[in-house]
Amino acid sequence: MAVTAFRGALEFMDRLGIFDTVLPFLLVFTLVFAFLEKTKIFGTEEYRSEIDGKQLIVSRKNLNSMAAFTIAFFVVASTQLVALISELTSKVVLLIILVFSFTLTVGSFQKEEKDGFFLNKTWTTVFEIIVFFGIALIFLDSLGWLDLVMTWLSGMWGSEATASIVMLVVIVGFMIYITWSPEKKGDAKKS
Repeated sequence: MAVTAFRGALEFMDRLGIFDTVLPFLLVFTLVFAFLEKTKIFGTEEYRSEIDGKQLIVSRKNLNSMAAFTIAFFVVASTQLVALISELTSKVVLLIILVFSFTLTVGSFQKEEKDGFFLNKTWTTVFEIIVFFGIALIFLDSLGWLDLVMTWLSGMWGSEATASIVMLVVIVGFMIYITWSPEKKGDAKKS
């Protein structure tokens, strides 16, 4: 493969430590700061707006930013955490690309609508469950625990207890499927 100017620039940034320190630092800082801003753990403060004189209540950005800054530095100081973050984010991005590719393929077979292609509520829920388990498996694999879980499951799969649990889940699922009926809008208003 020929070395291009862009490949050389990426290799130079890698030697500088951009991918091992700066980008993980920015990612952790952004996520922690956003979490602290949303939850307002450090409280809020009031001040009067200079434009219209209204009383404003805002989060304590100075405390949130210092806490996020410190936590991000602690994370970057640990090479194991940086490696875990790099592996985890690359696999999550791959999962996002797979979901996008699937919806693009399914959308190409749909008839054209004004608002575009959207999955109905059932398929959205199915996708959310699949993506949740996908992210959980990615996390377990990144920590190295997936092999332990798979070894434990393969040892348990042949046992009678596992067969009993699978049979109970199938029976309960079948019972729920047979007895479930969608509630009609007219019935809900009468009660």
